Amino acid sequence: MFVFNLSSAFITFFAVVGPPKTLLAFARLSRTRSDRELRRLAAWTTVISALIGLVLGFGADEVTTLFHISDQSLRLAGGTIFFFYAVALVFGIHLGADGDDDEHLTNPLADGIRELLLPYIASPLAISAVMVVSLNRDDWTWKAAVSGAYVGVVVLNYLCVAVLAPLMRRTHSTSLEVLSRLLGLLLAAVGVELFLEGLAGLGAHLPVAH
Repeated sequence: MFVFNLSSAFITFFAVVGPPKTLLAFARLSRTRSDRELRRLAAWTTVISALIGLVLGFGADEVTTLFHISDQSLRLAGGTIFFFYAVALVFGIHLGADGDDDEHLTNPLADGIRELLLPYIASPLAISAVMVVSLNRDDWTWKAAVSGAYVGVVVLNYLCVAVLAPLMRRTHSTSLEVLSRLLGLLLAAVGVELFLEGLAGLGAHLPVAH
C-alpha cells in the first residue's frame, strides 16, 4: 500500500500548487500588471499561502476532530479530489480558475490576491493535500517536515514568478500546459493510491501488489 514519505509529499504539493499551476495564474495577471506589481503580489501570496500551510500542517488533527472527520474519510475524499483534478489537468481543464471577471477592486494588490485566492492561495486541492499528508503520521517531526515541504514549494513559486516575470508576457503557455498534463498523470496515480488506502483503513480487503 502507498505510504507518503517526504519526497512523495513534496512531489504532491508541487503538482497541486507548484510552479506549473502558479505560473499559469500569474501569466494571466501579467497582462494588466507591471513586473514590480507581479513580484509584490507574489511575495504577499507566498506569505499567506505559507501561513495556511503551516496552520493546516500542524493543526490537521485538531481540524478533523473539530469537524468529526476520520482519517479514512479524508483519504477517500482527498483521493477522489486528486483523481478528478488530475484527469482535468490531463485534458487541459483548469478547475478552480475564475476566468475573466469584469469586477475589479480599487487596490491592485487586493484585487490580485482575490483573483488568486481559490486557484492558488486557498486552493481546496492544496488544503486537502496538506491535511492528508500531515495525518499520515502522528509525530511532530513529520508534521514539521510536511509543513516545511509545503512552504518550500510556495517559496519556489515566488522565485519562479520573480525570475520569470519579464518573460511571462512573451512566453507561450504551451510549455506550462505540457508540464501540467504530465504532473496530472502522476497526481491521478496518487489519488487512486490514497483512495485505496482509505478503503483499507475501513477494513476492505485489498490484494497486495508484488
